[in-house]
Amino acid sequence: MVMALSEYMQIALQEAKAAAARGEVPVGAVVVDPVTDHIISRAGNRTLEWKDPSAHAELLAIREACGKVGSERLPGIDLYVTLEPCPMCAQVISFARVRRLYFGASDPKGGGVENGPRLFHQPSCHHKPEVYGGLGEGEAAKILKDFFAVRR
Repeated sequence: MVMALSEYMQIALQEAKAAAARGEVPVGAVVVDPVTDHIISRAGNRTLEWKDPSAHAELLAIREACGKVGSERLPGIDLYVTLEPCPMCAQVISFARVRRLYFGASDPKGGGVENGPRLFHQPSCHHKPEVYGGLGEGEAAKILKDFFAVRR
């Protein structure tokens, strides 16, 4: 059974909700092999828990996926994330050679794909994944807004 795109994003949203429950900024990510329809890894932010500013959902999911496939590259692999990746995560996505990036909510303040430095459009970017923004955007944005409304 092939999972619909929205189902992968729903799993990423579950990871984001789990991150929020831990007190982390609610971002979730899922790495998928679209050929086998297999979820290789999934993660939510853990920057506070691990005292690690690089413990973003995307990086954690990519690290785990690379370990599972035994390579620093993930060609042919897709990444679903609830929030537009920051510049750091966008660079890792490029370095990992991710095939497609699907993200939910745009991030005008901290994004690095459609906002900010627009990393994949820079001449120094060696690999540009196909990018599809706005998948599950409403729910992803609501999770973030609800999280920050309690903290402000």
